[in-house]
Amino acid sequence: MTDLKYDSNGLIPVIVQDSTTGEVLMMAWSNEEAVRLMKETGYTHFWSRSRKKLWKKGEESGHVQRIVSMQTDCDADTLLVRVKQEGVACHTGKPSCFYDLIYGELDETSAIIPDLKRVIHDRKVNPEEGSYTVKLFNDETKMCKKIVEEAAEFVLAIKDKEEDEVAWELADLIYHTMVAIEKTGLPMEEVYRKLSERAQ
Repeated sequence: MTDLKYDSNGLIPVIVQDSTTGEVLMMAWSNEEAVRLMKETGYTHFWSRSRKKLWKKGEESGHVQRIVSMQTDCDADTLLVRVKQEGVACHTGKPSCFYDLIYGELDETSAIIPDLKRVIHDRKVNPEEGSYTVKLFNDETKMCKKIVEEAAEFVLAIKDKEEDEVAWELADLIYHTMVAIEKTGLPMEEVYRKLSERAQ
């Protein structure tokens, strides 16, 4: 196993990422003992530079992070930890600590995926009258037909070689598929496992 490289203070930066959506949740520091505890317990542990003490993420709030995988970068001086997040990652109540946009736009990034996933989940838990997503949840036949319809329209757009239409139809297909995933409770871990078999 690779030997980790800690800085002069005995710390290593830890980037925490949602294992399902890929969303970066937070960045914190760990020392050797915190890394050992992560491996032993399967939950994230860090070193608080301000309080000078070890802490388990969510030990007070209940917003714990169950570790799915841990990797190091090529220099072995940074950790990437993929987790199942209970509740929210940020002490502000935001899902991720990375919410303050200081440059550029998010419109053309994958940031929409976790945001849309949260909206769809919220419509299931807190249904709003008139919501299209709620209507799909309440009519499984319609929900399934929409996936078939959007898949067909996506394919036809490809045949017509209309890039904007291809993007539009694929967005529709992704959205309707995400609704079905939420409705059925399909674990994305199983989908990723099947995809990994196709990468052989």
